[in-house]
Amino acid sequence: MKYISTRGAAPVLEFDGVLLAGLARDGGLYVPRSWPQFSAEKMQSLKTLTYPALAFEIIKPFVGETIGDADLRRLIDEAYRGFDTTEVAPLKKTGENEFLLELFHGPTIAFKDMAMQFLGPMFDHVLRQKSRRVTIVGATSGDTGSAAIEACRDRDAIDIFILYPHGRISDVQRKQMTTVKAANVHCIAVTGTFDDCQDMVKALFNDEKFRDRWNLSAVNSINWARIVAQIVYYFWAALKAGAPDTQVSFAVPTGNFGNVFAGYAASQMGLPIHKLVVGSNSNDILTRFFESGTMQMSGVHPTLSPSMDIQVSSNFERLLFDLFERDGAAVKSAIDGFRKHGTFVVSKAQHDNARRLFSAFRFDDTETKAMITEFLRETDQLLDPHSAVGVAAARAAGRHPEIPIITLATAHPAKFPDAVEAATGRRPALPTHMNDLFERAEKTVILDNNLDEVRRHIIKTLERAL
Repeated sequence: MKYISTRGAAPVLEFDGVLLAGLARDGGLYVPRSWPQFSAEKMQSLKTLTYPALAFEIIKPFVGETIGDADLRRLIDEAYRGFDTTEVAPLKKTGENEFLLELFHGPTIAFKDMAMQFLGPMFDHVLRQKSRRVTIVGATSGDTGSAAIEACRDRDAIDIFILYPHGRISDVQRKQMTTVKAANVHCIAVTGTFDDCQDMVKALFNDEKFRDRWNLSAVNSINWARIVAQIVYYFWAALKAGAPDTQVSFAVPTGNFGNVFAGYAASQMGLPIHKLVVGSNSNDILTRFFESGTMQMSGVHPTLSPSMDIQVSSNFERLLFDLFERDGAAVKSAIDGFRKHGTFVVSKAQHDNARRLFSAFRFDDTETKAMITEFLRETDQLLDPHSAVGVAAARAAGRHPEIPIITLATAHPAKFPDAVEAATGRRPALPTHMNDLFERAEKTVILDNNLDEVRRHIIKTLERAL
């Protein structure tokens, strides 16, 4: 399996090279040169597999010969051993042809564990093979950071720096990062938005001298290995809901477009997906694109679902690459224009092509709280605000009499206790392994929204460790 950049000018790499590179040298994102194909017969043979066994079958074509089968099985088994249910991702029926896929049973109680718990052991394995050390620099809108830290903590060949927007994530999200006692973990609160943090990470990767000196790598969903691991749960849920004998739709709360792009990847591999329904909060740049064909940036507004408080959806570039018929120069021109002018427009044909698979809906905080309340009344189950946006999007899309729709529940409600309690009067309790979270001491630094200051801090920290 070979990988190419969405901007067409970076070296072609194999899986292990893409894993360590993160962002491509030309500023683009890596995607497979071609999609592996799964026939209906092949999918039928996968229906009875455990989650780790299914993960091996889905991930193996993307890895190619870079990792042996025995090692890959071991890494996958290690990844999902720490989940609190043997199913890993339980699928629950919540209504007529309506399902909820629970993706929050990992150590940091959010869907990012589904990929990060695979990514950590994978980094360790490849780095040992290559006798290398890396510095991981990532940005988080809330959940990626804690999942990445949990996956990479105490690993000898990794230093990890996570940037997060100061005061714009939940207390639980922050504490999950800043209370980790590991010498290789470094948290940085930036006085800006998630988009500012994400821009800094990209700027650091585009600083070739800095990138090469400290062997930068990425754990954000700009790293293709993250997307690969997320493809698995689309197959898992769809096969349980009746695929390949029937089509299945998914509703996905998303801001950075990585989670729903994994669904797009699954559809390109042959999974019969009828619709991918995007759920947005008030930061609705994705919904506006799918409605109009125009991607237009506006200000970021704090909401009850902070992981979606985003206006620059990095992974959308991967979809754009296919909409532009894999013309890297055209993608670069569009993205450059977007960064300069805050907008770009696709053609009617390209927009129509996107709309064949995608639809999108937006929900403000009032509507989100109403959905949490309604779902509790119907099912006696609490939703976090992000998952509530997903369920609301599924219902706004309309129920099809023959096509199941599966909402991705992306976080445990205890990750956002204030919002859930405000909506329902019930405060969700943290899982047992996190009972003392608010008693743990925090370790973080607060830095200005300034690239040079952040870069100097990272260099100083790394030099101290030499």
